[in-house]
Amino acid sequence: MRCVERPASGFVCSGGGARSLMFRRLYDWVVRASGHRRAPSLLALLAFSESSFFPIPPDVMLAPMTLARPERAWWFAAITTVASVVGGMLGYWIGALFLDALLPWLKELGYYSAYTTARDWFETYGFWAVLLAGVSPIPYKVFTVAAGAVAMPFLPFMAGSIVGRGVRFFLVAGLVRSLGPVFEQRLLKYIDWIGWAIVAVIVVVIAVLQLR
Repeated sequence: MRCVERPASGFVCSGGGARSLMFRRLYDWVVRASGHRRAPSLLALLAFSESSFFPIPPDVMLAPMTLARPERAWWFAAITTVASVVGGMLGYWIGALFLDALLPWLKELGYYSAYTTARDWFETYGFWAVLLAGVSPIPYKVFTVAAGAVAMPFLPFMAGSIVGRGVRFFLVAGLVRSLGPVFEQRLLKYIDWIGWAIVAVIVVVIAVLQLR
């Protein structure tokens, strides 16, 4: 069976009905958790774990929480950003120390092509690759692991993570806060488009800076 993670929509799996059902139930549990009285703590835990190993992206919890409490949108986005960056540190060290053990897992869950893309981006863009990773639809955990695997300098990795993750989560919170249920209900459809649009803008900026 092959499972491919799609940001904000969990996993799309072909074959292996039991595993596909497991991921669907896991995704549904995350959505339900957004209404829990300890939702902010659960959001932080989700954002932390998603940056290194957990399959469900925090957007699916951030969006309904923002819709329910729009006056706390920026607080929820800040929690998600900080926890995601700290989780990215774990992913970095996992990649630095345990890459060989991880490669079979990356291939099994359909992450390997995304990993090679991340590795190529690091060779081409360096610091900018982490910033791109923070907003792109490619699973962020793949970039954190790849950054450690290629021994990217740690401080640029952290700086790119803060900017990239911050842009993504504050954008999601801001759009849900401004547009309400219209955007929240279609987040799964729009998040990929928004992510790639931001990536395109950043790539253009990089190209302009390199030509100057």
